[in-house]
Order: sequence, then structure tokens, then C-alpha cells
Amino acid sequence: MTAHMREAADQERFVAETERFRRELSAHCYRMVGSAHQAEDLVQETYLRAWRSYAGFEGRASIRSWLYRIATNVCLTALEPRRMRVLPTGLTASYDGPDRPPTHVPPGEVSWLEPLPDHRVAPAADDPAATVVARESLRLALIASLQHLPARQRAILILREVLAFSAAETAQILGTTTAAVKSGLQRARARLDELDPEPGDVLEPTDPRARALLDGYIAAFERSDAGLLQQVLRADATLEATPFREWYAGRMNCIHMLDSYVLGAPGDWRMIATMANDQPAAVVYHRHADGALRAHGIVVLTATATGVSRVTEFHEPALVTMFGLPDLLAGSS
Repeated sequence: MTAHMREAADQERFVAETERFRRELSAHCYRMVGSAHQAEDLVQETYLRAWRSYAGFEGRASIRSWLYRIATNVCLTALEPRRMRVLPTGLTASYDGPDRPPTHVPPGEVSWLEPLPDHRVAPAADDPAATVVARESLRLALIASLQHLPARQRAILILREVLAFSAAETAQILGTTTAAVKSGLQRARARLDELDPEPGDVLEPTDPRARALLDGYIAAFERSDAGLLQQVLRADATLEATPFREWYAGRMNCIHMLDSYVLGAPGDWRMIATMANDQPAAVVYHRHADGALRAHGIVVLTATATGVSRVTEFHEPALVTMFGLPDLLAGSS
């Protein structure tokens, strides 16, 4: 067998052994860095490094834990020089000042969290309980809270409590001791308890009530009907949007801001239902002066049994193509 044929055979075997883990590695990198775009780059780097060292892989660990070791360390390296990714709720207290439009944060001043399209999440596992844990670990509130943890504590928490690696396996992945893993996990849990990421009555994405709330939110925007928002939002709802500094607490404050500065006229907005971070979401288009509906961003809802408790909007047109939709809606002008 020639060297070229051996390399081709090795590459075919490498793909067969590793490709099935790509989607869950993408979710892992997203949990670590809070950006779907960056996570994809990190997964690519993970596979590049894995291929380069594949010849020396001797099977002392499973192929999955070997890949997670590479991916986790790729993420830790990427996080070293970067600022923490946040949402507006991570910057200041809720806005309670004069009635005015929200203010843009200057470009480059803040690193914003990004949503994750559900189609990038790993397929359902054979263990339904494990599937639920994995899905819940992608919800926006938790991803935002994870970013407040030191990077290695974040890695320990994800490896232990989301991916169910043992303390010994986690120590091997991170190149540390079992005692350090146990201590780091304890501190990470305590910090997350302080942050209290979200209400406990969040609806499963398959619950018809979650879709009904999303449909109501979409209808309110497309009809420019602030009254519909009263039927959708909880009394204690919050509203935040990147790249704006202010965020709003309380249903009436949220509705007033949207009605005064966002809703506009019927037909100004078009929304297409989707899923992001295991939550009801919509791809958002806004009608421009030429009549065209152009990509505006993504909105993600936290749906509970008593209404939407949080609206998180990402005013970033580049996110739309990540959800598999075009920049411009056909026939919109």
C-alpha cells in the first residue's frame, strides 16, 4: 500500500470514528464561549488538531473523551484573551430613567452573547433523561450565567453536570487532579445558585402553550398591536436587546418601550417561527423604505405556564443566515 493510500485509509477511518460527535462538540464549544459563530470555528480547530495527532492516538481513552479533551483545551485557549460575553441584563440594572429610545453600545465595547439554532444541537440521546439535561443546558439564561464563571470552573461544570464525565475523566481532560475538579465544581455550583438563571416553570419546547405564546408575540409585531403583548407577557416580564445598553423590567414598561419605539405600523415586521437554545424563537425581518423585508435578527422567548417571562432580541442581521434563512424575503418589495 502506498503512503497516499495509507493516508486516505487513515482519513476515512478518522472521519468514521469522529464525525458522529461533531454536533455535540459544537454544543459544548457554544456552552463554553457563548457564540455560535465562534463555536463553529473552535470545532473546526478541534478536528484539525485531532487529525494531526490521530496517528498517535493509542486508545487509552475513548475517542469521545479524547475529542472533548482537545475541544475543551481549544476553548480555554480561545477564552484567555477575550472579554466575557454578556446580555444587557449582565451590564446594568433595569432601566428606570426618562422616556427615551434605548441607546446603542458602541461597537467593540461589549462582547455579546449569541443564540444557537436548534438544528446545531446534538441529536436526541438514547437516554431521555440525558437528553433533557443537555437541552436545558443550552437555554439562554444558563448560557449567560455560565459566562460569569472562570473558564476552568465553567469547563468543570459542563463536563461533570451536562456531559456526565466522572471526576477522574474530567481531571484527565483538563490535565488536573480529581480533588481540583471536585473543588471547582463546588464553587461553580455555588456561583450559579447566586445568579439564579431562570424561573423553574419553563415550558418544554414541544408544549403547545409555548408555541401559542410565540404565535401571539409574532402576531403582535406583524399587526403592530401592543394590546396583544399584554396577553403574552407575564407581569414580571423582562425585555432586553443587543446591542442596546438598557433593558426593561415589568410588562407595562416592556410594552411601552416597544409600542413607542419599535412596533411601528402594521406590516413593518415579519417573523418566521424557529427554535433557538431549546426555546421558542423567531427570525425577524424589518421592512425598509424601499418596501423590502430585510434580515434584522433573532428573538428568543422564555415561555412559562403563566406567559413569557423574558424576551431576548439579537439585532444582528448576520445571525439570520445561521438559522438557514435568506437576508431578503422573496417578493417582499
